[in-house]
Amino acid sequence: MTATDQSSTTDTATMVEALGVRKSFGRTEVLKGIDLTVRTGEVTCLVGPSGSGKSTFLRCINHLETIDGGSLSVNGHLVGYRRKGDRLHELKPSEVAAQRRDIGMVFQRFNLFPHMTAAQNIMHAPVLVRGESRKVARERASQLLERVGLAGRENQYPAHLSGGQQQRVAIARALAMRPPLMLFDEPTSALDPELVGEVLDVMKGLASDGMTMVVVTHEMGFAREVGDSVYFMDDGVVVESGTPSQVLENPRHERTKAFLSKVL
Repeated sequence: MTATDQSSTTDTATMVEALGVRKSFGRTEVLKGIDLTVRTGEVTCLVGPSGSGKSTFLRCINHLETIDGGSLSVNGHLVGYRRKGDRLHELKPSEVAAQRRDIGMVFQRFNLFPHMTAAQNIMHAPVLVRGESRKVARERASQLLERVGLAGRENQYPAHLSGGQQQRVAIARALAMRPPLMLFDEPTSALDPELVGEVLDVMKGLASDGMTMVVVTHEMGFAREVGDSVYFMDDGVVVESGTPSQVLENPRHERTKAFLSKVL
């Protein structure tokens, strides 16, 4: 990748900036030039049909997937690359891992360590990666469990928690690293319908606290209520974007209208 294919933002109020991001798996082009800007403190929702590239793009933000063209910057720094002369060079795995410390991610599946209690799951990364003392990490874990509505559940194992509770522990685990940016990849899609609300309530609370969030979601009510901006993606491109009222209530493109007619 050449440096002419990318640039990094210098606007400190911009948390995420994607310019012409492209990604292919073999001969299949999954992202076909994504432009997106997320300002600090905003909630950006990515909506669209399955297979449109939403989750792939989200994984590119923290370099779980490499990009084939364009650029991605978080907090003013290129993700996964450094510029050297007129070319970009991929960072070492240890350098990428250091960048990821500032990007929390919550997946569709909870991915909790089954042999660890809720508190131990939350404490693991701060102790291992940031070198926090177990006492400090334990206190922080208790605070975060209270924040996500699970006070007193420190010593429970994932097998003894509902899916919604496990996902809330996963959110607390991501928050334990104190990231300035949180990514959510359809965090309610694996939950029974009656458990969706408790996870969305936690996310709404984070938004109220000013957390910068990029959320891949099929929950249009959440996008309308909490989102500052909505990007509708289809077939690897951004079809249209704007405020929730613009995209969800007054869409301009026929493809957006067709999608929303099936999910609203």
